[in-house]
Amino acid sequence: MPWLTCTKLTLFTIAGVAIQMVGLSIFVFGFFPVKPTLPGHSGSESFRAPQCDLVRNESESDLHPHQLRSLYKELSGMPPAFDRLILMVIDGLPAELVLGKDGKPPSKALMEAMPYTQSLLANGMAIGFHAKAAPPTVTMPRLKAMVSGAIGGFLDVAMNFNTQAMLDDNLLGQFFKIGWKMVMLGDETWLKLFPGLFLRHDGVSSFFVKDTVHVDQNVSRHLGYELSRDDWDFLILHYLGLDHVGHIGGRNSALMAPKLREMDEVVKMIHMNSILNQKNDEGQTLLVVVSDHGMTESGNHGGSSYEETDSLALFIGVKNNISDDFLSTHNIVHQVDIAPTLALLFGVPIPKNNVGVLIAEIFGYLSEDQQMKALELNSWQLLRLLQAQIPGLSCRNYPCDGSRDDQESRIAKCSGSMEAMFCCLYTNAALLQKSWMSKEISRSNSREDYTSTVVGYYEFLRTASEWLSRRATDKPVRLLTVGIAAMLLSCLILLSLLFHTCKEVYLREQSLFDLESIKQTWYLDETFVLGVVLILIVSMASSSMVEEEQYIWHFVASTLNLLLLRKTIKCPTGAGAQDLRSSSKGKNKISFCRLSSISVVLISGRILRGWHQGGVNWTNLPDISKWLEQAGTDNVKSIQLVSCLLVMSLTLCVLFLFGFNMKFVLVIGFSFLMSGLLVLQHFVKHQDGMFASSSYSTTTLVQIIYAIMGISTFGTVVALPWFVRFSTSEMGLSHDLYMSTSVPNEVQNNTLLVKLRESLYLVGWEYISFWCLLQLLLQQTINSMTILLLLVQILASMLYFSYSGLHQKQWVEIAALYFLGMAGHFALGNSNSLATIDVAGAFMGISNHSTVLSGILMFIITYASPMLFILSMVMYVSVKDTSYLPSLVNADSTQLLKLMLGFPCLVPLGLNSILLTAYTIVLLIMRNHLFVWSVFSPKYIYVCTTTICVYIGVSVVATTVTYTYWVLGLSKKMQSKRGHHHLR
Repeated sequence: MPWLTCTKLTLFTIAGVAIQMVGLSIFVFGFFPVKPTLPGHSGSESFRAPQCDLVRNESESDLHPHQLRSLYKELSGMPPAFDRLILMVIDGLPAELVLGKDGKPPSKALMEAMPYTQSLLANGMAIGFHAKAAPPTVTMPRLKAMVSGAIGGFLDVAMNFNTQAMLDDNLLGQFFKIGWKMVMLGDETWLKLFPGLFLRHDGVSSFFVKDTVHVDQNVSRHLGYELSRDDWDFLILHYLGLDHVGHIGGRNSALMAPKLREMDEVVKMIHMNSILNQKNDEGQTLLVVVSDHGMTESGNHGGSSYEETDSLALFIGVKNNISDDFLSTHNIVHQVDIAPTLALLFGVPIPKNNVGVLIAEIFGYLSEDQQMKALELNSWQLLRLLQAQIPGLSCRNYPCDGSRDDQESRIAKCSGSMEAMFCCLYTNAALLQKSWMSKEISRSNSREDYTSTVVGYYEFLRTASEWLSRRATDKPVRLLTVGIAAMLLSCLILLSLLFHTCKEVYLREQSLFDLESIKQTWYLDETFVLGVVLILIVSMASSSMVEEEQYIWHFVASTLNLLLLRKTIKCPTGAGAQDLRSSSKGKNKISFCRLSSISVVLISGRILRGWHQGGVNWTNLPDISKWLEQAGTDNVKSIQLVSCLLVMSLTLCVLFLFGFNMKFVLVIGFSFLMSGLLVLQHFVKHQDGMFASSSYSTTTLVQIIYAIMGISTFGTVVALPWFVRFSTSEMGLSHDLYMSTSVPNEVQNNTLLVKLRESLYLVGWEYISFWCLLQLLLQQTINSMTILLLLVQILASMLYFSYSGLHQKQWVEIAALYFLGMAGHFALGNSNSLATIDVAGAFMGISNHSTVLSGILMFIITYASPMLFILSMVMYVSVKDTSYLPSLVNADSTQLLKLMLGFPCLVPLGLNSILLTAYTIVLLIMRNHLFVWSVFSPKYIYVCTTTICVYIGVSVVATTVTYTYWVLGLSKKMQSKRGHHHLR
């Protein structure tokens, strides 16, 4: 008996996976920790220098909100410029659609789409900025950045779908403390972030991206009523329609201009009612129009490209004393700069964890003293944050240690350590300010001194802001090393198991077939697979290769299949013993099947390669999908319908031609036909237009499709083995497709093995066909043909492998399937940028928003191809040559199960383990790289999710084969006992 029994293999595999999961968890939570924040909220101490607030006044919690507002006004020395604030968030609006790009105005069509807004900018009644958003560019962390001035942790992208109440210091909390009444209309993310703060609210879900109309009408319908009331101080309007237009049709969608015109009408309505026509007894109102992020040409977001980070900050109602030439070159700010700017405009403390710098152009209406005070308050707040991040940073006690006579002589050039540089920059600015203020009589003539002071403060503010922004958190390197060590151990365990399985299987082959090629030759395709692993590991260290990873996988998949074609031409038939006795006609048939099948894989792979110009840098290049989209929606729709019909026809043909049990074939075929016809009905009836909104009938139909697919698949897997009957008349084989001609008669006559393979063939094909049908339903319309081509690749690969005999190593074949799955992943338009995640399909068939269900659907859509090829392993087990397997009469039954499942489970786990461990090491090395958050971190999220995909897929394959084998064995024993009973 071999050392590696089935039980040991199972236990060691589970142990390896468990250790890998522990190591991965340690690394992820060490590398992407929740960003530490200063507890509490800013109060009156923020209006004093950091070293001067050792003695606190009475507790602010005892003060009435109006008293607190008066206290802040008195301490700040700057009267609030405005009394009311309207924050209008246009979700997903790129700033260049309003402000242009590189100093050039937007196109004429865009100018005409927002005439009123453009007139405000042209007449100096509004000031617009490109507000650079930090990645990840999704709604929830961007809203947090705007109201708190803090840059959240990178994993906030995961929290975007499960928003929790915001506990950190923020503008809304500060406004609430001084008694402001707040109203919110729009995205319900605000209600989840700030529960209980709003006087009135009407939230709408941001996740039903098919809706581009009602989601904005629900906001605007209340607008007239709210503008006519005077019982609120802060009005939040969050419009989602433009973002949804982008998700569905891209930045150049036909609905983009009408949506911009609709937003322009809202701006006009607010400006005319609340700013131009204000009554004398009403305070000044400020309208701030912002966007949380931009969008790519395809309308998605989440990454760090210019198009995604280019958000808008438009201040309407502020006096503009700045020339257009100045604004055209100085209109770039950071999104976090909005928080300190609004705080200082409305006389509340700057939020405690703010890293933003006030936007100086907004404060042009203030006197020089007040502008200087604003810079000083912002500097004090950032200095406090620096002192919390850098223990021991005191910067002496200036300006609390009294005046000095030699102040100007102490101004020095700042250099040295980070602590010394911050102190030097801050002290220089404070000294310059004190010097300027001391010249009270001649201050009007000291413009140069004032300018030097402002420059000094901004040098400190920008340096501190950039340093605080870059420093997400200190990464515990020792803890990260522990995580990597655990992953290395797991990788060694899984590779050792794979090595022992190879050794056992191929030693058995050599004993059965004394072939020199098997004993001695190391084929080129086997060497290539091992070389590919090295290529992938090396490429991970390059940010450019990470961004354009699709080229590697397409090269790997096509090259390996070319090597298999070369090998097939050199040795047309498999190397099994049966081939030596087979007729010339049989050899020609096998040779033709192998050559034609591998050619189909290569041709379909080339089409898939050109379907999407994926990646990050070359998405503008032409590809098949762009060409089809330019041909018109009707053509794309026709391709979708044709693809669905071909998938249905191909599935039913293979099922009825090669299925063994017609009763089960009819049941599976009927359920598949019903599901396919319902999917076709959905295409025809509910997707006549790209922008059809979600409706009850659409949701119900999709839910019915889900139910039929789920019940049929689960029912077949569970019930099929129990209904298999063993009889001497069924000892033969059904067809060559799922039983190679090279299998010896002694194994073919083993009834249990035959029935096992027949059952797994049906189950495996059902997995494949229903998964493809589900993807046709969920994927973008343009990807329908891609799904068909992936199905063709699987069918051709299975045909090739069923005739490959022992001439082909199993681990090479499974690696080829794995490579095809990854190449298909990028062929569907995916990349290593979060912006390519398809959000639109993740809410198909969901009547009420559910984070879990939406997340599952998003996972299914994103990992359609890798999961499809892993699930195909069930069918692979049923069609693969098993002549090396022992006879069940002479072997332990678990030994047979181990040999059948060893490669299909260990090869995907081993390959993924190598890539996961290697990239984790790369990420640790690149932790201080310029692109760590924009390139390497998003890629690592994909690597981790791919690991989950492999875990799930391998678990399904192992469970299906084990369950089927166990039930068939039990059923055979029961039928055998009944047969003996009847004989008696």
